[in-house]
Amino acid sequence: MSLINKMLQDLDARGVQGGAPAQGDVKPVLRDERNVPLPLVIGGVAGAAVLAVAGVFGWRWWQRPAAVPAAPLVVAPVVTAPAPLVAAPVAPLVPSPAPVPESNHEAPVAKPAPKPVEKKVAAPVVKTVPAERTSVAAVEPASVRRQAPEDQYRRALSDLQEGRVPEAIAQLEQTLRQDPRHEAARQTLVGLLIENRRADEAMRVLQAGLALDARQPSLAMLLARLQIEHGASGVDTLLRSLPAAGGDADYHAFLAGALQRDQRHREAAEQYIAALRASPDNGVWLMGLGICLQADKRPAEALDAFQRAKASASLSPELQAFVDRKISQLK
Repeated sequence: MSLINKMLQDLDARGVQGGAPAQGDVKPVLRDERNVPLPLVIGGVAGAAVLAVAGVFGWRWWQRPAAVPAAPLVVAPVVTAPAPLVAAPVAPLVPSPAPVPESNHEAPVAKPAPKPVEKKVAAPVVKTVPAERTSVAAVEPASVRRQAPEDQYRRALSDLQEGRVPEAIAQLEQTLRQDPRHEAARQTLVGLLIENRRADEAMRVLQAGLALDARQPSLAMLLARLQIEHGASGVDTLLRSLPAAGGDADYHAFLAGALQRDQRHREAAEQYIAALRASPDNGVWLMGLGICLQADKRPAEALDAFQRAKASASLSPELQAFVDRKISQLK
């Protein structure tokens, strides 16, 4: 999932400079302090292993070519009906009513007989071939269905390597239409859309993936971050995938920051505490916890959180100055 983490890093880099963690996000919470950065804490979200985007799932097991039996297509051209067909053209050829019995004997004249036989042989061939083809088509899709999305994905990677980004995006979209659960294609497509500043489309692709399976915390974090950047809350997205996050400290801290933006300080404090169980000396998260506790009218606990944040010695000078002011106020 490091592709997702890299995307989050890139998104963070747009609003964060000098190493300060999302300092512009602080202002909506502490409106009484103009230069106080309230962290939308995403700290450490980008610390995972490398995802092989260019074909993690692309070179698997669907290499078997489909075998299409061709012989049955020419079977049984319906030759069983020439005899009855000769009786039909005989009636018009009778010259007079008197020699009717003789005309029955003379009926198989050379001219009328071949015509119905030729017509009748041609018609069944046209009808028989589609019937055989449909039976063959019923055998083919078992392998074709599996191979087609992978072929599309490989073509997308090939286009991407050669710098044909629009073609790669189109191939990835086609891959997802054929196989909506092709997560390698989904992640690659989301990355390309974000890089090309098509955030609305990226969000739709992420929402479709989470609608199929909400147990994808990394996708939920990326979608929530994009939603927050475009003025939405992101909280609902994160809460839906929270059960799958388990003890992921980054996920809990991210959710805490989103709740803090929505002024849901008590819930945010709970998520900060869950995150700090895995990383008790994270100064940014401790500062976020202190802000939430103070807003929730718990000054003693808030003071302790701010003091622990200061002791961590991991804050930027601006955040350190903010924490010092908070400690002075609470004392």
